[in-house]
Amino acid sequence: MFEHFQLSDYYGKIIGTIILLILVYILRLIISKLVQKFTTYSVKTDNRSKLIIKYFNTFLNILFVIFLIIVWGVDYTNLFSFVGAAFTFIGVALFAQWSVLSNFTAGVIMFFAFPFKIGDRIRIQDKDFPIEAEIDDIKAFHTILITAEAERISYPNNLFLQKAVVIL
Repeated sequence: MFEHFQLSDYYGKIIGTIILLILVYILRLIISKLVQKFTTYSVKTDNRSKLIIKYFNTFLNILFVIFLIIVWGVDYTNLFSFVGAAFTFIGVALFAQWSVLSNFTAGVIMFFAFPFKIGDRIRIQDKDFPIEAEIDDIKAFHTILITAEAERISYPNNLFLQKAVVIL
């Protein structure tokens, strides 16, 4: 069964895998440190920085799997069929729920370029539904606002980027 198996045939692939593991680990540390420094510099909450780090780690894991497949030389014809079918399924699902994707993207943008922070009193300039409230929490998909009447409003992040917002 193992008469044609020789470990020396796999040295390059094993070394490539080890290098990829080390590279992903180093990139995770660097990204984590950069996001934490940005969090400290811009006075953001630790929960938000942990969420952004989790997003970057997920992206790095996907890249790791892709490069691992390349290093080990997996048969591309079957792989491309599977990946094509998976992306088609995901694409249809995301198109049907594009607001989820836009809220997630807006949440990441708000982490890096949002002039408001938790505890700020704001007014959202909307002619149909104006809101005056305090920012209680900023999540990945929505922001929690508390009005003067103690109402808790879950406001989608993509609308935060589309509407005019005034700090009171």
